[in-house]
Amino acid sequence: MSGKIKSRSAANADSLSGSVSCDERILRDCHQIYIDADSGLITLAQSVGVNLLAPRKKITVMLMGNHSAGKSSFINWYVEEHIQRTGVAIETQGFSFVTSGRKRESLTGNATLHLYPHFKPLQEFKGVSEYLSTEICTSRQKRFSLVTFADTPGLVDGDMKYPFDVDQAILWLGNLCDLILVFFDPMGQALCKRTLNIVEMLNDCQGDKLRFYLSKADEAGSESDRQRVMMQIVQELCKRPGLNKCGFDMPTIYIPNPNKPSRCVNQIEEVCRTIEKTINQTVQNTLNSLEKDCELIVEAITDKLNTDRQNSVDNRRARCKGCVLGLLGFSVPLLLLALLVLGSLSREVLEMMLGEDGTDTLSLYLHQLYCCGGLVLLSFILLLLARLSFRTRSTLSGRQKRQLQEKLEYVQEVVKNKKKKLYEEYLRQSVADHDMD
Repeated sequence: MSGKIKSRSAANADSLSGSVSCDERILRDCHQIYIDADSGLITLAQSVGVNLLAPRKKITVMLMGNHSAGKSSFINWYVEEHIQRTGVAIETQGFSFVTSGRKRESLTGNATLHLYPHFKPLQEFKGVSEYLSTEICTSRQKRFSLVTFADTPGLVDGDMKYPFDVDQAILWLGNLCDLILVFFDPMGQALCKRTLNIVEMLNDCQGDKLRFYLSKADEAGSESDRQRVMMQIVQELCKRPGLNKCGFDMPTIYIPNPNKPSRCVNQIEEVCRTIEKTINQTVQNTLNSLEKDCELIVEAITDKLNTDRQNSVDNRRARCKGCVLGLLGFSVPLLLLALLVLGSLSREVLEMMLGEDGTDTLSLYLHQLYCCGGLVLLSFILLLLARLSFRTRSTLSGRQKRQLQEKLEYVQEVVKNKKKKLYEEYLRQSVADHDMD
């Protein structure tokens, strides 16, 4: 596939005029705080040697399971549009991302990686780039404006050949996703070993993200048939050491159809609540990360200013020490020179200047001086030490210190206040105003 963009007519563009939810606005504002060109935290942090990543504005929900497990059908039901192709055949052979936007579009190839730069490492899996696509629709149903669905290839056992290493690609993508929905269908493929193997590997490092569902539960026959299928799946999962845990939950779900009423309990709304809970947790994590990143920047700026202050003190001490050693180093040869000059004068002149005793004392010192070349060496050592002492550490200019101080005040007074207001806005959705005091 090429990286071209295939335009389609919007299905419900009018829905975009609807109000933006509180969570959506908070995530968008947090993202903007990081990426702002003039005063974004990423640029600010880089200037003090700290690397930050901007939070995403949506959560990523990955759907995986055997082929024809109902992954694409669930996405269509959630967004209330026919976005993904469905059917018994293996329709999804690559990775398809479904997200909300201003108009209906289909992105293929590299266009998907430009939209999701954090997914670019997928290119390292040979052949994956040609099987990446993105469906953008204008739906605002449920919480879709805050969700990007990642529809993965249907998994099968046997001789089925994939155009890339599907196991490793799914494992890599699972590490980046916020939620992983595993669909088991009751029509004979629920115990697909490839699916179970990938689930087991995902559970090792992403176990808290995994949620299991028996999809197409209305097609499983009677209630006893459904229970038997669920028991088989649970038993198979529990055979895997990492998946053998207490309280194993597998709700039964299916796509509601008014023309096909079913007595089977449909817990599909439970999936929506799980997505809702993940969104709420992501908002909290984003706000908490914003606070931690602010602390990192404040700490880095403070350390830099303190280091500069200490360097300035050390430099002053070094200069004072160098001056003292330099004076001592120069005083020794000056003293020698003075003694030599006095020694060159006649005895009569010296006796007139110093007296007889002073002249005898000077003669004694001059006699010893010629034998004390060590004084010359001492002078050389003192001058060398003075030169070494004058070596100072680099310090910040006045302008640089003012800029750092401005950045510090911006983070402490502006960004932290924004974060506080966003947190209050988030809490007001569920907490009474008098509880906020």
